[in-house]
Amino acid sequence: MLYYLFEYLDKTLNVSGTGVFQYITFRSALAFLLSLLLSTVFGKRIINFLRNQQVGETVRELGLAGQNEKAGTPTMGGLIIIFATLVPVMLFSKLHNIYIVLLIVTTLWMGTIGFIDDYIKIFKKDKEGLKGIFKVFGQVGLGLIVGVVLYFSPNVTVRTDTGKNDIFKATTENVIKESPVEEKSTATTIPFFKNNEFDYAELLAWTGEGYEKWAWLIFIPVVIFIITAVSNGANLTDGIDGLAAGTSAISVLALGIFTFLSGNIIFSNYLNIMYIPNSGEMTVFIAAFVGSLIGFLWYNSYPASVFMGDTGSLTIGGVIAVLAIAVRKELLIPLLCGIFLVENLSVVLQVAYFKYTKKRFGEGKRIFLMAPLHHHYQKRGYHESKIVTRFWIVAIMLAILSIVTLKLR
Repeated sequence: MLYYLFEYLDKTLNVSGTGVFQYITFRSALAFLLSLLLSTVFGKRIINFLRNQQVGETVRELGLAGQNEKAGTPTMGGLIIIFATLVPVMLFSKLHNIYIVLLIVTTLWMGTIGFIDDYIKIFKKDKEGLKGIFKVFGQVGLGLIVGVVLYFSPNVTVRTDTGKNDIFKATTENVIKESPVEEKSTATTIPFFKNNEFDYAELLAWTGEGYEKWAWLIFIPVVIFIITAVSNGANLTDGIDGLAAGTSAISVLALGIFTFLSGNIIFSNYLNIMYIPNSGEMTVFIAAFVGSLIGFLWYNSYPASVFMGDTGSLTIGGVIAVLAIAVRKELLIPLLCGIFLVENLSVVLQVAYFKYTKKRFGEGKRIFLMAPLHHHYQKRGYHESKIVTRFWIVAIMLAILSIVTLKLR
């Protein structure tokens, strides 16, 4: 909203200094600072409200050190993340931008699903929460919306030939800007390869001429799968104090770098990466989101004063998935969100191996002492602060390696 006010002051009234709001970097910095301030200052009030409403966590008997002490700790702390993200976004971003609209819808959609799940667990005293089938329906519904918008909206275009032709031609008088050729495309980026654009439509090339118009049959299901998988991965990672918020902040920050570069025609030309018009505006949302996650850590670090609950974890996963898809970096998710992937795999492998050995030998065996993986290390006697810190270090390494793929091909 403030963006439009300052735009009016700059272009209509010609007020000196108001043009600074046109810069994404300036608005992103303000969004980050305001988000951090809101999450730390108002976070305490939200926690007190949740405590007064007796929104406390019910702890299962897992035999883990320090687990029983967490009983009664307020949950639904994801409300802090959502509040501290949306307020700066509403103030500092271009609300007519299609990517900002999608991210706001994602935040509210996944936050609502998580809130319903937490509400059922806490107030209905049902430890299972929202039935899995309804949760998946919600995730699929969001994936369908995001996939349809990204595929059919005329405001979503890309330029895949950036770097192959000169964007700027130097002359003796000045620099002349050429009009970039922007088009609808289902192209994405394959990391670690030269000429690394891959078009999902190519999977239908065998059908003959005109196969491009049916690309949505591939693209939309891929979007649905990614959103469902990543949101569930974030949900499983939220198991010990500070783990999900910290690792997510690192991944989102890396996505912010990709977003800023892909939305800037000069940088995308220099790096020979896909130029995505108008996508740079997502940097403002990302800055606010990272600020809210860091601010949330003020209260969620060990010993946690509040848990994010599914309200936060599902929102985090949904936002990361939509950001990666929008900036055409979804194939980097296994690397960038490697913590989520490993946590998911540990559960899948644990369950599959237990069922296999029980069927084969009559007695179920386990690969890990407990799944997800962070509980395995707790069982081995590691303090959860040490586990979280080491997972953060791994997440930083994965984020840096993901960024390096810009040039490592």
